[in-house]
Amino acid sequence: MIRETLRWALLAAPLLLGGHAVAGQTVEVAIVKFAFTPAELTIKAGDTVRWVNKEKRQYHSVWFEQQGEPEPPYFFPGESVERTFDTAGEFPYRCGPHPMMRGVIRVE
Repeated sequence: MIRETLRWALLAAPLLLGGHAVAGQTVEVAIVKFAFTPAELTIKAGDTVRWVNKEKRQYHSVWFEQQGEPEPPYFFPGESVERTFDTAGEFPYRCGPHPMMRGVIRVE
């Protein structure tokens, strides 16, 4: 009886989750010494990138300016921001207050 219930639960899970049985991964990009590390990252559609500000005293932003987005709020040491990428493509970004800080997310 328990096996039968478990089997039905496993079969129904993708339908209940909108066809997505497995959640995407979360990948971290550290911000240290005025640089995104790694600066270039390749992920799969559905993955999330988390940028973590590991500076001691400096604020930053993650701005997808070429996507036509307004500059987002700054985040401070110890804080993080996340973005989930659902579609394939190449997504360049930069730090708003520090334009020399640049990165690219490639989504397969």
